[in-house]
Amino acid sequence: MLHPPHQPFPVAAVPPQRAPAREDADGPWHAEAVCRRDEAGLFFAPSKEPTAARLAREEAAKRVCARCPVMVDCREHALLQPEPYGVWGGLTAAERRVVLARRRRRDVELRKAAASERIAQAG
Repeated sequence: MLHPPHQPFPVAAVPPQRAPAREDADGPWHAEAVCRRDEAGLFFAPSKEPTAARLAREEAAKRVCARCPVMVDCREHALLQPEPYGVWGGLTAAERRVVLARRRRRDVELRKAAASERIAQAG
């Protein structure tokens, strides 16, 4: 069911967060997250959400992330955990899987290059 732009999207309860990835002297990074204020329901899909509604909700969540002062910390938390659901640090779960796959490929290439360098220096 599509909702007109003037009506709020139905949203599910936000699942509890895991421990933060880091804490500063000023407190945990997520204390400053914009999503903690009033739009937290945008970040997690309600059950059986239609595709068009999901895409619109995710874009709205990404707009919130874009103005968040801790977006990078949030994204790294989601990539390090890894968080399987929701929009974190401006990325959907699918986008985070792509980033993680790219990081794995980059790490493999760097290890191969380092091994080749060692072989060349030894030979």
